[in-house]
Amino acid sequence: MSAIAWIAVASLAAWLWLLLGQGFFWRTDVRLPPHEGPDPEDWPPVCVVVPARDEAAVLPGSLPSLLAQDYPGRAEVFLVDDGSRDGTGEVARALARRHGGLPLTVAASPGEPPAGWTGKLWAVRHGIGLARGRAPEYLLLTDADIAHGPDSLRRLVAAARAGGFDLVSQMARLRVESPWERLVVPAFVYFFAQLYPFRWIGRRGGRTAAAAGGCVLLRTEAAERARIPDAVRHAVIDDVALARAVKRSGGHLWLGLAERVDSVRPYPRLRDLWRMVSRSAYAQLRHQPLLLIGTVAGLAVVYLAPPAALVAGSAAGDAAAALAGGLAWLVMTATYVPMLRYYRQPLWLAPLLPCTALLYLLMTVDSAVQHHRGRGAAWKGRTYARPDIVGDEGEAVPGGG
Repeated sequence: MSAIAWIAVASLAAWLWLLLGQGFFWRTDVRLPPHEGPDPEDWPPVCVVVPARDEAAVLPGSLPSLLAQDYPGRAEVFLVDDGSRDGTGEVARALARRHGGLPLTVAASPGEPPAGWTGKLWAVRHGIGLARGRAPEYLLLTDADIAHGPDSLRRLVAAARAGGFDLVSQMARLRVESPWERLVVPAFVYFFAQLYPFRWIGRRGGRTAAAAGGCVLLRTEAAERARIPDAVRHAVIDDVALARAVKRSGGHLWLGLAERVDSVRPYPRLRDLWRMVSRSAYAQLRHQPLLLIGTVAGLAVVYLAPPAALVAGSAAGDAAAALAGGLAWLVMTATYVPMLRYYRQPLWLAPLLPCTALLYLLMTVDSAVQHHRGRGAAWKGRTYARPDIVGDEGEAVPGGG
């Protein structure tokens, strides 16, 4: 066989393994179970912690949904204004006066984060410190751009108690309205699930750990045992780092797709999406050039080779290359269909996944270039260089700051 045929066969073999051997990552049925049976007799107290930096534009679409939670127990919201310059705190207070609902405390973050801390986690630390004064059994860590259905908190707590989970996280449904969002956003969640299959995360004793930072219900006792957030204070990609810390300390995790938890943050232009992905892509590779090279090669073989082999093989009369490339592309397309259906997107986008993968490849390379230029992970006016002590980190989801 020709060299391109061998590459196409390797890609097909990789896709068959991904289809059957990677935790059925492509399925979208890992959701919070319907809340059945009697409610817990004693609903535990919960404190909601919201770090917010320059979020005045998105708070009207998210904060009222938190304040309107239909939760039978005691719950209150702590929003930490992380040095905002757009009146985030004032907007939050005005929304609370207008909409009422759960008690809201707006607190200012205690200055710029010290060396070794990201801004978001420094704000989370302050919020958790305030919340501990209320002795909550659970903490809901949620981002300022996340809107929750009215029963969101009730269902999270019910699932945590019924399953004995120390951490329950939902991958918020991201906004998909502009053409670039339609092309890039569903693939973002698809790639995340491929790296961290949701079914594996919920296994007791399993090694896979991940969370989605926009919506994390965390048992307070588990947070203290895992030293959250101090243990992950340097993590640019904080959600998976947090989940790994909880699992290492003996915690039981659950992560799935959300039904009524949505991000209201827009990413209308390719530049917006590019910045969101590239700010942390190289951190996912632990700032290692060899891992970058391996990732680029892997993306090329798995995602780019199938259509290239199909076209080149057809043009050159190489039946083996064309057949293997076409089959690999078909399997790839089929695995992407469930995610497009979850996002209510047209299925003709599925064969375009190689184009999206190429964009992610270029974003990852750009992330490495920016890091080696000394710009690190830049977000909302802050730049984070490589930490002196590199911890466990994983892929990011939008909304962090």
